[in-house]
Amino acid sequence: MIPYSVYEAALAAELLPAMGCTEPIALAYAAAICAKRLGGYPERIELDVSRNIVKNVKSVVVPNTGGLTGLEAAAVAGFVAAKPEAALEVLAAITPEERDRIRELVQTTPVEVRQSNEPDVFFIRVTGHLNGHSVSTVIRTSHTNVTRIEEDGKVVWEEGDRPEEEHPVESWHVSELIEAARVMPLDHVRPLLERQLACNRAIAEQGLSGEWGATIGRILMARDPEDPAVRARAFAAAASDARMNGCELPVVIVSGSGNQGITASMPVLIYAEHLKKSEEELLRALLLSDLVTVCLKQGIGKLSAYCGAVSAGAGSGAGIAYLLGFSTEDIERVISNSLAITSGLICDGAKSSCASKIAMSVEGALLAIDMVKNDRAFKGGDGIVKNDVDATVAAVGRIASRGMVGTDREIINVMLETK
Repeated sequence: MIPYSVYEAALAAELLPAMGCTEPIALAYAAAICAKRLGGYPERIELDVSRNIVKNVKSVVVPNTGGLTGLEAAAVAGFVAAKPEAALEVLAAITPEERDRIRELVQTTPVEVRQSNEPDVFFIRVTGHLNGHSVSTVIRTSHTNVTRIEEDGKVVWEEGDRPEEEHPVESWHVSELIEAARVMPLDHVRPLLERQLACNRAIAEQGLSGEWGATIGRILMARDPEDPAVRARAFAAAASDARMNGCELPVVIVSGSGNQGITASMPVLIYAEHLKKSEEELLRALLLSDLVTVCLKQGIGKLSAYCGAVSAGAGSGAGIAYLLGFSTEDIERVISNSLAITSGLICDGAKSSCASKIAMSVEGALLAIDMVKNDRAFKGGDGIVKNDVDATVAAVGRIASRGMVGTDREIINVMLETK
């Protein structure tokens, strides 16, 4: 049995506020670290990044830049902001004057982008040059995991100089996560969960009120604004609509992703309100959704060809099933059903269509719930489904992290094709 303190530490590390898509923000964060040490804006910039960073930065709007997209915009914005202490909210305090400056500097600053030869799926190296000096910052594995800083080619800081921020990867069991959600004390996680609900609801409402992206949330809401199944999909999609298209409100992320943080939380909130559940019941359902999402992502990693909304959709399905009073066995069946239904969704980078994939992942979870209500579940041997939920989770992790490496490479090749 894993101690509750492990889950508390995991959520403290995972449920972080971020403004904008987390991959361009990680790039901006590395640039801000360089800016602090360089002592000014660089004459030229070099970016060495893994293919998945290219995929997830290429098409998404960088917040507080007036609608700019791409790696160059993210790096320039980070150098202008120069506030590494803000971490994933590094661009939150950009002033209108700085925004104008960013737009000008993107046009005039030489920025060389190179594909990294490093083995990491998640790799960023930002180097700034000024007056014959250089500073380089390396981030690996996850968005704020700075592993190396160099000044004029000399190492001045390495990963061993600080404690590891990531929670240890444990062999989590879904039945234990469900039990923890039912009985563990909420004292340490309550502020994290409440912040997740408040931030993610605010950006969902912003997405529903404006013309953000493809307006998937608004399109869904037009079907039946009173239907909780419609509202669950619409609120989650609308938050992504706004986030992927430059909205400057923060999102609380899960497993390094704002879209996953949104997908894990908004459907649970909508159903808790619809069912008139207490605050504690809502928080425990959200706790389960977040823990399941983190568990599913442990075997996949932060970035892959596998759409992370699938994991968060299964998490939200578990949380809704908890609100509906499902037994532990039935919640497990909901998770397995969800994975069987939507595990074919690919990740082709951060952009407007993420909202539609979120909507489909939530729909898959709701169908999984309806199946269990009717005493139906996919059985071991049905495709990738195994005889128990933990084995199914492990199988999905294996497919996503190892089996889809070639798929990921081809997706990026397609995305980078020029006409």
